[in-house]
Amino acid sequence: MIPFTRADRVSGLIQEVLSELLKKKIRDPRLAMATITGVKMSSDLKLARIYFTIYGDAEKSEAARRGFESARGFIKRSLAGRLGLRYMPDLKFFHDDSFEYGSHIDKLLDKIATDNDPDHQSD
Repeated sequence: MIPFTRADRVSGLIQEVLSELLKKKIRDPRLAMATITGVKMSSDLKLARIYFTIYGDAEKSEAARRGFESARGFIKRSLAGRLGLRYMPDLKFFHDDSFEYGSHIDKLLDKIATDNDPDHQSD
């Protein structure tokens, strides 16, 4: 069994604390429906790539990214107080489009299943 690396443990902790911050402390309306889907840390713990998803179109996801960027200082200070790291990593925010992609694939598979249904008559 491979033990978790320190980067894995720190990324999990950042995701947990940031999710709690979104629920309780951050009041930006652009981030109201945002969900943190993952955090990837660099091996030297200097960069945290934070992935989020939000219900809506590309305009809403871009607004949420701008909301995260404007709240970056508050988020870093809050995380620093909770994480107890010697150096606080730089935070970069990215929209996670894997859910939209998965939904698109599901729709395509449903369409294929419907088109190949034996009761489906093509005239």
